[in-house]
Amino acid sequence: MNVVLANRQRTRKINRRLLKQITDALLANLKIEGAELGVHLVATPEIIRLNGQFLRHAGPTDVIAFDYSEPGRRTPDPGPRTLDPGPQLRGEIFICVDEAVLQARKFRTSWQSEIARYLVHGVLHLLGHDDSRPTDRRKMKQAENRRLRELSRRFSLAHLARPAKLSRCKNH
Repeated sequence: MNVVLANRQRTRKINRRLLKQITDALLANLKIEGAELGVHLVATPEIIRLNGQFLRHAGPTDVIAFDYSEPGRRTPDPGPRTLDPGPQLRGEIFICVDEAVLQARKFRTSWQSEIARYLVHGVLHLLGHDDSRPTDRRKMKQAENRRLRELSRRFSLAHLARPAKLSRCKNH
């Protein structure tokens, strides 16, 4: 598996090592055998540009996923009892950290939890999940919540916030 993380925002300091571990665990949990995935943490101006240019939507959004897999090679989360060797995944996920901060306030959660939620949401889209119709949206939300619960039991999502470096003080 090849997962590349890029932090192109300055809203929050992110523990990229932990985010990589969370991403790897999510992919393993979904039994994804092969992945080429780019995860980009971006600010509002970049997500607005991507949303307008590629999706023809005005304004910001929380997450955008671009699927580069070959048709027929991706399957929605097959569950634990499948003989399929696992879906292949190729794509990029753009996560807007500014939106995570705003949504965290709105839903009374942490921005770190929102980042993890957006990661799960993006991966599910790359696996073929759709949330354009109400019934599909409910199914996807259930899968998203289940995966987020699994990740939050295994990792402290609060630690996605990288602490500021301590400066050394000279004693006179």
